[in-house]
Amino acid sequence: MKKPTSQLNKHVHATLLDMLGSDPTSDQLNQALRLLAKWRAKLIENTAIQKSGPTIKHGVFAGMNYGVQASEGGGVPRLLGGYEPSLAPIIDEIVASGPELIIDVGSAEGYYAVGLARRLPNATIWARDADDKAQAKCTELAALNGVSDRVEIGGIMSHADFDICARHRSVVICDIEGAEGDLLNPSIATGLYAADILVECHPALDAPIVSTLQDRFRATHKITQLDRDLDTAALPKWMDGSSDLDRLLALWEWRSAPTPWLWMTRHPANQ
Repeated sequence: MKKPTSQLNKHVHATLLDMLGSDPTSDQLNQALRLLAKWRAKLIENTAIQKSGPTIKHGVFAGMNYGVQASEGGGVPRLLGGYEPSLAPIIDEIVASGPELIIDVGSAEGYYAVGLARRLPNATIWARDADDKAQAKCTELAALNGVSDRVEIGGIMSHADFDICARHRSVVICDIEGAEGDLLNPSIATGLYAADILVECHPALDAPIVSTLQDRFRATHKITQLDRDLDTAALPKWMDGSSDLDRLLALWEWRSAPTPWLWMTRHPANQ
């Protein structure tokens, strides 16, 4: 008996036909490729859940119940524990430093907020996101992992909100899709001078953003740039027989342009 066509397949098929309804340009074909890559990545994610459940098995957040859908970007690399692997040593460094407060701006569904709450049982986590649906997912993820009492979920972060960093040993994690230049301005948000800062930069949206932030914090912080990487060790054993394309898609984060991170730690004189 023929298996019924899934709603996901129907939606992708209809979208693809609409996308390629006219003479295909290179841009249209690129969009079609991206759509099909997302579709295939979602199937891999579903298979991973069926085979291993929602618990992350690898990486800095191994043991976390990732029983929600990603708010943005690829879900399967998060689930497998291979998401943003260049940050792994920084996450370990943050944990080792024992901060009292983590401020996660652009927290999405809470991958970092909840992951760090699990690894820092004495820390308070501020998870801030402008999207109500992302906040709801973060609330669910915190509950699944038993850290709801320490993950404080809210909306938009203001410059004045960073004043708390002057009173508590703090780490700011910022991923706000191109708005980091406006928010991370220590001449307005002076509390940032007292915090260690991990920020994802979006030069495709703000070309000089990397140098802008480096200039703002160079006098007070040591700055390290972190670029893209892949962690093939995150691939589960059952993917050994998968195609090379599927193995790549399992680690693909859905990015369409480079998004370098800056890790900015306070100079000793500022601690």
